[in-house]
Amino acid sequence: MKPLEIEIFQCRSDNYGVLVHDPETGLTASIDAPEEQPVLDAAARRGWTLSHIFTTHHHTDHVEANLALKDRFDLQVIGPINEAVAIPGLDKTVADGDEFEFGARRVCVIETPGHTAGHVCYHFPDDKILFAADTLFALGCGRLFERPAADMWHSLQKLAALPDETAVYFGHEYTLSNARFALTIDPDNARLQERARDIDAARAANRFTIPTTIGLEKETNPFLRATDPAIRRHLLMESRTDEEVFAEIRKRKDNF
Repeated sequence: MKPLEIEIFQCRSDNYGVLVHDPETGLTASIDAPEEQPVLDAAARRGWTLSHIFTTHHHTDHVEANLALKDRFDLQVIGPINEAVAIPGLDKTVADGDEFEFGARRVCVIETPGHTAGHVCYHFPDDKILFAADTLFALGCGRLFERPAADMWHSLQKLAALPDETAVYFGHEYTLSNARFALTIDPDNARLQERARDIDAARAANRFTIPTTIGLEKETNPFLRATDPAIRRHLLMESRTDEEVFAEIRKRKDNF
């Protein structure tokens, strides 16, 4: 089977747009639809015709172009059942543990409440690719708008259980700020220090920081590392639960 082709581009001020193309069937999915024109430009650049939108959650900066793109293309909008009433143009609902076909490929749905109540991620297990939107960022995670910290911690553990080599495509270019914050939580992590230097160089050159991998995030992302003894000591939270440590890290990032 030919590998998936992926086109990454910027939308709005800091959203990532991602198109996923199956070269064997010609199917092309937009992961969310943040803004119409950048999606159209990316598809035209590659000569692809949109067949799907895989919606991760209901926030406007992820669904704004759903209806406009649906008007232009004979496409199917797939999205989380728990946010169905808030997603424009939704044709097919999915829930945690569901699977569906994208061409000959299997797509697994992972529900990750935290940022929103019904946020889902799309995992292509045979391709070792995860579309995590606003649940897991490079060195970060989404703000907790609709669910408590314990729910987001559980969601992140589900993603951390995926194979380390899984490529993670996320929804926003927040990586430079995330790296600077991570160093305040995990200052003695040599791998994080090295990564932060690489990120500084990449952003100075206006290069994207997407994708990351599950393995790299487990080594360096403080939001996946609430169990780490060094972090717990640094936060003076050695006797607290993992959920409490995670909540403290998220609180500090909110005020960073």
